Amino acid sequence: MPVVADARAELIALCERGLEWHLDQPKRRADAPALRPAAVLVLFGVLDAVPAGTGGAVAADLDVLLLRRAATLGSHPGQIAFPGGRLEASDAGPVAAAIREAREETGVEVDGIEPLGTLPPMPVPVSRHLVTPVPAWWTRPSEVAAVDHDESVDVFRVPVAEMLDPANRAITQLTFADRTYRSPAFTVGGRLVWGVTALVLARMFDELGWAVPWNQERVVEPDDL
Repeated sequence: MPVVADARAELIALCERGLEWHLDQPKRRADAPALRPAAVLVLFGVLDAVPAGTGGAVAADLDVLLLRRAATLGSHPGQIAFPGGRLEASDAGPVAAAIREAREETGVEVDGIEPLGTLPPMPVPVSRHLVTPVPAWWTRPSEVAAVDHDESVDVFRVPVAEMLDPANRAITQLTFADRTYRSPAFTVGGRLVWGVTALVLARMFDELGWAVPWNQERVVEPDDL
C-alpha cells in the first residue's frame, strides 16, 4: 500500500499522464454562452508530523482541504468545494488562479503550497465554467479559516482514507430536462461532498488506484444530512 510520501509522487505522475473525465451531466446548449475558465486547488497534505499507518489504500494521515460555499452565492450555493474560482486577467494561468483564490478564501500561506501540475479542464455547463483542477502538496501546513463569509462559511481538512471507506461513498441523482444524471458523492463527518468536487475526487481516486469497491446503488440527497 502507498504511504504519504508515495502519494505526492503518484499525484505528480497523474498530472503528467492526465485522465478523461467520463462525465454524465447535462450538456450545454449550442446557443449557450461560452464556458468561462476557472481553476480549483486540490490541496493534499498530512494532518500532523506523526506518521500514521495504512489501513487501506492510503496512509491514514493523508488529507485534502475543502470548504463550504456560502448559501447566498449564485453558483453552487452551500456546496462543499475546493478553494478556487474564475481566472482573472492578472493570473498567469490556472495554477496562479487556484493559489490566489485559495489564499483569498482560506488564508492559506501560499509559500507552503507546492503545485504538482494540472489535470485536464472539466466542463461544468450548469454554472458555465471550464474548471481546471490543480493538484498540490501542502509542504508546510498553515492555519486556515473562512476569510470572506460572503464566499465561504467553513474551511476544513478531510482524511482521504475516510472518503475512500465504502461506507462513506454514495451516488446523488439530478433530474434535468426529463433525464436523471448520476454522480458520485462522499458522506464524511455529517457532510455530503457531491457535484463537481466529488466528480474530481472520485475520478482521481479511481485513476490513482486508491478506490476500493463500494455500493454504487446507495443514493443520497443533499437534504439527507
